[in-house]
Amino acid sequence: MATCPECDAEIEVDEFDVDKGDLISCPDCGSNLEVTSISPVELESVEEDDDEDEDDDEAEGEDDDFDDDDEVDDEDDTAGEDFD
Repeated sequence: MATCPECDAEIEVDEFDVDKGDLISCPDCGSNLEVTSISPVELESVEEDDDEDEDDDEAEGEDDDFDDDDEVDDEDDTAGEDFD
């Protein structure tokens, strides 16, 4: 038996069925947990990478938008030179 560090639920984990570093989910609260010890089985909460990936994607999208604006500004400058 192991205890969920998030909700303190007892989780039945067979030490022969898991390896150190394996990821499991708490059946009660759904938290992602990593096996940090096998004998006895100990679990730690895992930060969710999905949120970080979304933040990275948003930041990349902002950079892309900024680059598009730069290109538009460059085109405006070129157009202005044609009118001189």
